[in-house]
Parts: sequence; structure tokens; C-alpha cells
Amino acid sequence: MTRKGWLVAAGLLALLAAILILMGRPPICPCGTVSLWHGTVQSNQNSQQISDWYSFSHIIHGFIFFGLSRLLIPRAPLWAALAVAIGIEGGWEILENSPIIIDRYREVTMAYGYSGDSVLNSVSDAAFMVLGFLAASRMRWWTTVGIALFFELFTLWAIRDNLTLNVLMLVSPIEAVKEWQGGDAINQ
Repeated sequence: MTRKGWLVAAGLLALLAAILILMGRPPICPCGTVSLWHGTVQSNQNSQQISDWYSFSHIIHGFIFFGLSRLLIPRAPLWAALAVAIGIEGGWEILENSPIIIDRYREVTMAYGYSGDSVLNSVSDAAFMVLGFLAASRMRWWTTVGIALFFELFTLWAIRDNLTLNVLMLVSPIEAVKEWQGGDAINQ
């Protein structure tokens, strides 16, 4: 990717951080610590640290956005397609941290007590999307699909949640899935 592309990406991520701060999102975990990884889903630090189980989903977002960019804007330079992807991911992070989506997560998903993301986590989520986008730009499509399927199955096994279930439960919740997800203490 060109220097211009990196500058545009960094600028868009900084804009995302500024918007989230203006929305009143906490810059870091309200607990006062910053961690590279937080692996306990049902905790007050989930979606507050640099990475967590949902980082895998954001990498998959990058895979999807790269594939869509090659289908919809095939002649666009990589940096321009990435800028569009960051815009979409950033828009989701802003929407995800709005009261309506926070309440929706609490109501219909396994995210009991979810209070939104820290700015650090949201910007990290967007950075994981960038990682996925750039990785997909260098891999064969079937490798990308295989890694995405592995991530989905791995997180399904590890925490009973993944990108597919997250979207399903936000759009059309199924009570049996919600009960299964909250079934026992494996969501650690």
C-alpha cells in the first residue's frame, strides 16, 4: 500500500476516535487498565481492551470488505477501497456505540450488561478490520474463506458466539440460540 493510503487510513481511524470521544465513549476501559487481550466475555472488560474474542469477527469484516471491493469497485486503488472499508467499519462502530444498538445487544444477545466499547477497543476493532482487508488482498480467495470459516468455528466452540450468530441475534433473535449461548460458564 502507498504512503498516501497509510495516511488516509490513519486519518480515518483518528476521525473515528474523535467522533467516539465526542459521543462520550470512555477512551480506555473504565477499570483504568489497558490490556492487549481480554478473554472473558461476560465481564466489564469485554469490548474495552485492545483485543478480545470479537477481534476475530473484525478480521472477517476485512475479508468481506476486500472481497466486496473487488466485486463492486474493481479498478479502485487498494488504498481507496480500504478507505471505503474503514468508513463502513467506522460507521458500524459509531452505530454500535449508540444507545439504540447497546440496548438491542442487551435485549437479544448474550451480551448481558453490555455498555458499549471503549474508544481503544473500537479503534482496535477497525484496525483488525484493516488487518483482515490487507491480508485478504495478499491471499487467494479460498485461503481467505478457509481462515474465516476457521475463525467462525473456533469462536463458536470457545465462546458460543461468532460473527454469524451476532448478526443473526441482532437482526432476528432466536430464543433457543440465546439460551444455548448463555447455557453455562464456558463463555469465559
